[in-house]
Amino acid sequence: MATELILRQYVEHLGNRGEIVKVADGYARNFLLPRKLALRVTAESKKQIERERAKAEAQESEERGSAQALAAALAAADISIARRVGEHDTLYGSVTTSDIAEALGARQITIDRRKIQLEEPLKTLGDHVITIKLHRDVPATVTIKIVPAQAAG
Repeated sequence: MATELILRQYVEHLGNRGEIVKVADGYARNFLLPRKLALRVTAESKKQIERERAKAEAQESEERGSAQALAAALAAADISIARRVGEHDTLYGSVTTSDIAEALGARQITIDRRKIQLEEPLKTLGDHVITIKLHRDVPATVTIKIVPAQAAG
């Protein structure tokens, strides 16, 4: 059986705000409705969604604008992370999303580490281009330079 719902906000792999979607009963009952991500299709819920849509579009454009400004700041940022290396320039660890978020924070750019998209931790010296998903429509790319740390002697 399928249930028709109106989405109250963007749900990844399902749809955008205001779309009418058909989903399995269990998905609607156990996930979408309890989290208030969707409403059952009625005349009243359609009116409510229209009211919410007007507010949400204004907020969405504001968020997109700030994400684009942040993307420009990230593109101009020169980020280098120093790590201890062994023989043959191999790293003793790796550079993770937390390390990248911390390095950006040192430059007064606050990014949630969960928005940084790495296939796997960075384990080699040199330049690495990474993607940060600032907004659903605004990805940013940043070049991270991993350099050997100076030996404290």
